[in-house]
Amino acid sequence: MINTVPKFFSTILLAACSFFSASVNAALPQELDGKELPSLAPMLENVTPAVVNIATEGRVRQRQSPLFSDPFFRRFFPQFQIPDQPIERKTSSLGSGVIVDAKRGLVLTNNHVIANAIQITVTLRDGRQVEAEIVGADPETDIAVLKMTAENLTALTTSDSDDLRVGDFVVAIGNPFGLGQTVTSGIISALSRSGLGIEEYEDFIQTDASINPGNSGGALVNLKGQLVGINTAIFSQSGASHGIGFAIPINLALRIMEQILDTGEVKRGFLGVSIQDISPELAEAFGLTKKSGALINKVLKDSPADKAGLLPGDIVISIDGKKIRNANDVRNRIGLLPVGERIKFKLLRESKEFELTILVDEGTSKKTKPKVTSELLIGVTVSDIQKGSPYFGKVKGVTVLEIKRGSLAWVSGLRANDVITSVNKNPVKNLEEFLAAVDKKNDSLLLRIVRGNMATFIVIKK
Repeated sequence: MINTVPKFFSTILLAACSFFSASVNAALPQELDGKELPSLAPMLENVTPAVVNIATEGRVRQRQSPLFSDPFFRRFFPQFQIPDQPIERKTSSLGSGVIVDAKRGLVLTNNHVIANAIQITVTLRDGRQVEAEIVGADPETDIAVLKMTAENLTALTTSDSDDLRVGDFVVAIGNPFGLGQTVTSGIISALSRSGLGIEEYEDFIQTDASINPGNSGGALVNLKGQLVGINTAIFSQSGASHGIGFAIPINLALRIMEQILDTGEVKRGFLGVSIQDISPELAEAFGLTKKSGALINKVLKDSPADKAGLLPGDIVISIDGKKIRNANDVRNRIGLLPVGERIKFKLLRESKEFELTILVDEGTSKKTKPKVTSELLIGVTVSDIQKGSPYFGKVKGVTVLEIKRGSLAWVSGLRANDVITSVNKNPVKNLEEFLAAVDKKNDSLLLRIVRGNMATFIVIKK
């Protein structure tokens, strides 16, 4: 939403920015008392060519109103009858991105900037427009990697985001409200923000540098012009900046990018434990002076945690030297680590501290919730029919565990908990047969599904 602005506010004033003064005069000289005034301009001249604007176009399929399919309506209002098929709606969005590899033309941005995009146009600082393609994306951390082909690109160098401190000065660069490249400055106001419900895995840098809609995917840089984060979200009740913005640390973004480039996907670390926060009552029961840390309440048999010697009742104090505040900290630390990495746990057991090194494994969820690779079933997760299901032993097929709202399958009528019994008129008895039937570039899929006490066919088309 764009608010109407009085005409006299539309004049753009260019002003020097000083961190040592509360007010700035637009006519301020370049020198004062023979001393050069501090300015971000020299640094920004080198940085801004690496920050790009991203425009996307996509289509979302929507079902028409059920009213038009009602027999009563069709009988008495034939002039309003509409074919019973999904309606495509064109979508567009604006965002930002950061060139991190000029030679390969790689751009980091947010997944939500390019989600559902069928065409992506990158606008460079010099005005050139280049088509880009998606290399891969990780919705759980909201990171996406794009690739474009262009000459004379500028890439940003990166800094170790683990070295950031609260109070460090930072600059946010992006494309707010589609106005064009814009620069704002501020400080880091908090680190390791999590539990916000913005992403599945959260370890945000918090800043008061102004971030607005359209800044998503843009750069957060330090005063040396080094990339420290990817701007992602704001805390706001109005949709505009209230001085609390969040960025994904560049260390995390680069780890995600490396996995996408190497394997095309992101594999989550797995320990095999269930963990809970430590309440004041639990802290007292375990003889703790502080309630920080996370309590292990379950260890899966033969899991990495079990093999390393973790036990229910152990309290996680730190992981790889980083203090653990709560259960969410543990989840983020493990889920954001690559499979195969060894991590050092500091634990408390019977009031005694000790350390264990654990090899991070790939989660078993990959086996029970495989992702379907068919283009028509993107966003759908299935499994064999499990014990405890009302269909177990009665129907042969696969169960839909999850389905992304707005996806092709969802628009076509597929829902979570449906049981798929055949694909293109061929029965599928289990997960293996189902994956073999849909693991190809089908132009359409005819699925027979069982839902409750009824069975029906649905067609999924591009």
